[in-house]
Amino acid sequence: MPFRLSSLLKDKEIASDADAAVGEYEERFKTTRRSSEDDEAGYKTFNNLYYDLVSDFYEYGWGRSFHFAPRVPGESFKASLARHEHYVAHKLELRPGMVAADIGCGVGGPMMEIARFSGARIVGVNSNGYQVDRARRYVEEAGLAHLAGFLHCDFLHVDAPDDSFDAVYSIEATCCAPDKPGIYGEIFRLLKPGACFAAYEYCMTDRFDPQDPVHLKLKADIQLGGGLLVIDDRPTVDDALRSVGFEVLETRDLAVQTGPSVPWYQPLSGSGVSFASFRSSKVGRLVTANSLRVLEKLRIVPQGAVRVAGTLELCAAAMVEAGKLGIFTPMYFVHARKPA
Repeated sequence: MPFRLSSLLKDKEIASDADAAVGEYEERFKTTRRSSEDDEAGYKTFNNLYYDLVSDFYEYGWGRSFHFAPRVPGESFKASLARHEHYVAHKLELRPGMVAADIGCGVGGPMMEIARFSGARIVGVNSNGYQVDRARRYVEEAGLAHLAGFLHCDFLHVDAPDDSFDAVYSIEATCCAPDKPGIYGEIFRLLKPGACFAAYEYCMTDRFDPQDPVHLKLKADIQLGGGLLVIDDRPTVDDALRSVGFEVLETRDLAVQTGPSVPWYQPLSGSGVSFASFRSSKVGRLVTANSLRVLEKLRIVPQGAVRVAGTLELCAAAMVEAGKLGIFTPMYFVHARKPA
């Protein structure tokens, strides 16, 4: 299976010097976090460098939908991702004739699923050229070009006029912005009066103790491995929505499920006995790392591939532990409306 990853890595220019790129990313992480939040050039370079490095690993281990999802017993991982995406479309009442923006669309997995499910036209917004090129290819292959388009631009400065969209959503992507008022303000600008925004946010919960060194270390590892300059708490998210003019309709943590459920972090902590989930599991990641070491020595994958995998493993382990402690959620659901 790592040979599939090697074929993905060959598609990108950065692969020829991945080791140096990882070093640059780690340095950018330190310096960008220390700089002021309005240093947009630094944040954009940081985000693009991160996704240049990790996109192939994400797609190899997770598929084309780079997000988590709540799951019920007996439900497959793939089905849970689709249901999580359908939930956003349902809440926004997406339907044929509407045009919605997907902020931070990745390689297009969710936008294709939502376009198929709703019949609405989805415009993916993404600053990372490598991901946009791949998403365009997948859309063409799926025969969905009539329902999907792209804007290759910074999501803090979207190349679209005011009041452009009937709806806007974001799935675990606005967490990559340097501050919430900045990204929410831009989304507010893009929405037509009376239109709605829905998102799944990364948040620290009220169980997070900023004085606890274990909690702080887990948060820092998630940030480094996840390419995140900040992880806000839930009140900060709610306040940011209101501060830019949104009417908040609903907020809730979907990681907290009633009745029998499978924890959102299970795909990262599971044994990997299911073939479908093997690559994302702890065992699967170990197999991938060991295989990459061999492939790196044989120069089948670029030097630095093991280092990238190690950074992502750091994040995965921290997410599992933070999930078990209940101090972090990747699916704080927000639903808000721009006043008419």
